[in-house]
Amino acid sequence: MRSTPVSAAPRRGRRTALAAAGLVTALTLTATACGGSEQDEADAKPGGGTSETADAGGTGGGEGGLAAGLADRLKEHGIDVDRWKDGGWKNWDEDKWLSEAKDFVNPVIEGLWEPDRMKSAKEADKTVTTKDAAADQGATDPEPAPVEAVAEKKPYHENAAPVGKVFFDSPEGSMVCSGTVIKDVNHPGKSNLVWTAGHCVHAGGSGGWYRNIAFVPSYNDYGKSEAELANATTTEMAPYGTWWADWAATSDQWIKGGSDSGGDGAAYDYSVLHVKPEQGGKSLEETVGAALEVDFSAPSATEVSSMGAWGYPAAAPYNGLEMFKCLDRPGRLSLSPSLPTMYRIGCTMTGGSSGGGWFRVVDGETRLVSNTSIGPLENTWLAGPQLGPSAEAMYQNMSRTYGGQ
Repeated sequence: MRSTPVSAAPRRGRRTALAAAGLVTALTLTATACGGSEQDEADAKPGGGTSETADAGGTGGGEGGLAAGLADRLKEHGIDVDRWKDGGWKNWDEDKWLSEAKDFVNPVIEGLWEPDRMKSAKEADKTVTTKDAAADQGATDPEPAPVEAVAEKKPYHENAAPVGKVFFDSPEGSMVCSGTVIKDVNHPGKSNLVWTAGHCVHAGGSGGWYRNIAFVPSYNDYGKSEAELANATTTEMAPYGTWWADWAATSDQWIKGGSDSGGDGAAYDYSVLHVKPEQGGKSLEETVGAALEVDFSAPSATEVSSMGAWGYPAAAPYNGLEMFKCLDRPGRLSLSPSLPTMYRIGCTMTGGSSGGGWFRVVDGETRLVSNTSIGPLENTWLAGPQLGPSAEAMYQNMSRTYGGQ
């Protein structure tokens, strides 16, 4: 899988049309540059468990500024709130690593994700072996030719505003994935939902929920180099602020069957986060000015001429500071006859791009249709899950239950 470990601000407002148009244009131009036909260009325009976490705004009446009741819930798991915020979250003992869907807690630790810590986060990578990738179950298409990732135009808030980075802590250290601001069907115009990969929030069958999960839209908005960011301010790295996950959902299949190489959970490797700002009161969609609709129709790969994947690859030869994209005609990848087929495209993006959205255009509108999940050690292609009824049920539950909070 493609996640990575962690080792002047734009004006707000008026972003929705511009950002959405930017993604559509980028996909269209890439398709044209690849010599696609007129039909190709038209196509290329662009039940899981839910868990509860801390109130990111610190507005509740609970202990330590947490939402009322959260401190008690932490204590039920044997977690002391003050010790947790003072570094107790680094205790990954098996009995402290909460794994059930209902167990997720994510108290805000204000200022934890500072620029240097963000820059040092590593990719949370998930890969499959050549044998696994070649598992022809009658629904696997030939391996696609590599497609060289292209750097997104800068500033990102004008060209790919819904895209950002997901940061979290794991037993291996600080890690990073990619994510996308998505629309909330039950709260139009005021979404606080982010789509990413399941392995960016939960370790799967061998572990539990990761910690200190946060989303930064338009990370490093102007794509500055490491040298230029030597003394970067938080505003430069996070122009729209840091948004902490206060609720999270992933599939039961990922929680039970996910593994370092994807495992039986790979075809269900998706997640929805509900986030709140570390500071501020507006919704994520209002702040960023853009959000994408999720396409849960799970179209067959044979019906789609082009899909585009966006993300922040962080493993060599990339460094996680810039946003990249790939566009290709999708094929099918089957890891088991008992699992849904996955989409697969040629792409050279590496770890860190995990969780990044895959987009296609439906009736002239850019929609999220998948997310980056697994890829080979050679970094020649990416695969992502189909988003069908199970993914939609997870999304709807998150929206109805937590969306308006």
